[in-house]
Formats: sequence, structure tokens, C-alpha cells
Amino acid sequence: MNSLNQYIIDKSKELNIDICGFADSLPLGNLQDYLIYREKSNIKTEFEENDIDKRINPKLTMPNCRSIIVVGLSYNVDYAEKPDYILKGKLSKSTYGIDYHKVLKQKIEELIQEIKKVVEFEYKYFVDTGPLIDRELAKKAGVGYYGKNSSIINDEYGSFVFLGYILTNLDLEFGKEAPNKCGDCDLCLRACPTGALEGPYRFNPKKCISYLTQTKDDIPISLREKMGIKIYGCDTCQLVCPKNKDIKKSNHKEFIPEITRGYMDIEELLSISNREFNKKYGDMAGSWRGKNILKRNAIIVLGNMKKEENIYLLIPMLKDSNPMIREYAEWAIVNIFFNNCIH
Repeated sequence: MNSLNQYIIDKSKELNIDICGFADSLPLGNLQDYLIYREKSNIKTEFEENDIDKRINPKLTMPNCRSIIVVGLSYNVDYAEKPDYILKGKLSKSTYGIDYHKVLKQKIEELIQEIKKVVEFEYKYFVDTGPLIDRELAKKAGVGYYGKNSSIINDEYGSFVFLGYILTNLDLEFGKEAPNKCGDCDLCLRACPTGALEGPYRFNPKKCISYLTQTKDDIPISLREKMGIKIYGCDTCQLVCPKNKDIKKSNHKEFIPEITRGYMDIEELLSISNREFNKKYGDMAGSWRGKNILKRNAIIVLGNMKKEENIYLLIPMLKDSNPMIREYAEWAIVNIFFNNCIH
């Protein structure tokens, strides 16, 4: 292995970065047709870079890019408190603790400083905000393979991993793609609540609960009902994955849910001010869309709980200044009444 590669790997370990690999800067040409298909099929999300060429060609982001350092942090913290869910909604592991963008960004900046000690180089780095497809870079770097749920699975840490990458003009040795190890298993496909996993490696993000809890677009009624009591994100397809059993747990204390305990109080979420929300929850990844989106999700949770005694929480929402909140509150009340009439 190239001595600079080894130096970067050693330093990443010292900095408590769990995963580190290296990819070339050639275009991700094998994805072009698929990205065009997603666009034509209207399953591209509003969070993605619109320019397909930028999504697959590193040199359109950094013209002198020669190599890409891919890093990852496990967020699979050993935490299993089970609250009573009477008036609480679930959070996915991805938003348990401090916003991973901040945590991983700092790790990448520290790694860059370590590399600068031995070589001058040019770089650009991204954590979930860059135009390139980070999962494809991770696959190319050999740090993981695609599961049938389209998550990247690492042999040591499983799929609960945050990814980031550094575009560089360094001459590095590149990793080899890891072989796929899913075999005949299709547990994730069968477990997905909304059918977002339309087949092996065929993921429709617009049906995914993780996406639905973040979008500002209208959520179809048929999908609202499948969101259950999830306030932000969804871990279902990863929790059933055998590759996430008996793996190395995360030692990053930043991802322990000290404030939320893995859930949010619905009553609080419906009444808290923007200022109070930002003060208490502003450091978690799920806060990036603002309070109103999570408030909407809490209303959907109440609608899905179908308990008549919760209607008192929804009635004030019918007069909310935000038309989105009013609309979802109306749906939730109708859903509760309809359920109780049937039974």
C-alpha cells in the first residue's frame, strides 16, 4: 500500500474515524442511465443535485481531482431505552444525538490538517451536502457494498454509518470494490412498511418514510397511514438486516440520545415555540427542516394512534396560522373519528 494511504488510514484511526477508503476520480458513468430513469419517473427528491453530470463526475466539482478519500462514522450506539409511546413519537437512530453533519465535518477537518503535516494538497470535502453520490463513492472505495435496501453495508459496522468524502489532487492507491454478501436474503424488502423497496436494489425514495418525514410536499393519505408513530426517519429495513447483528457498536458518544431518548413528546412538539424548539433540539440532525415539519409529523402520529382522547390536542391545530398544519389536523381528526365509528 502507498505510504501516504497508510498514513491517512493511521491518522483516521487516531481521530476515531471508523471507516476510511480511497476511490479514483473517474466519472460514475454506470449510474447515468439510472439517474435519468429516476428523473423521468418522478422519483428524484428535492434534496438532490439537479445536474446529473455533477452527480457523477467529481471533476465538475473539483477540476484537478485525482483521488477521493471516503470516511465513515458508525452511529449504531448501544442504547435500548424503551419509553412508553402513549404520546411519544419515534426518532430514527440517524437523529439520536448531535447532528452528524457537525460531528463528521469536524473529523474530516482534523484529518485534513493531519494530511497537511506531510503533504501540501488541494481539497474539497462534503458531508451529505455534496453533489456526488456518496454511497457509490463508498462502494468504489471498497468500504462497503450495497444491500438490497440500497444502504451501504460495511463488514465491521453494518449499515448504520454516516458517510463523507474529500476530493483531493493527491496521487493515492485506490481500493477494490467489496463483494456483495446479501445472498438470497430479502428481509428488508418484505419489512419496508410502504413498499419503497420495489425490488432488490430498486429504491423509490418518494415512498420511503425517512423521506416522507422530511419533505414539504403533500404526503399521500395512503402513505400517512403507514408512517405509524415515526416523527423523523425510519430504521425498519436496517433493523431487520442480518448484517447489522453481532457487529461492532459505535463508540461515538455524540450520537447517544441524551436529550430525546430516541423519541419526542408530541404534546410538547405541538405547543413549543420556534425559539424553544431551536434551543432544545437545534443540535439534532432532524431539526434541519424546522419545527413545523416535525409538528406535522406529530399530527400524523396522532391520526395513526386513532385514540379519541387525543382529539383535544388536534382541535387547536385547526386554527394554526400554517395551512399545512390545519390540513393535517383535519385529516387526523377524521381518521380518528372514522376508526372509532367502525369499532
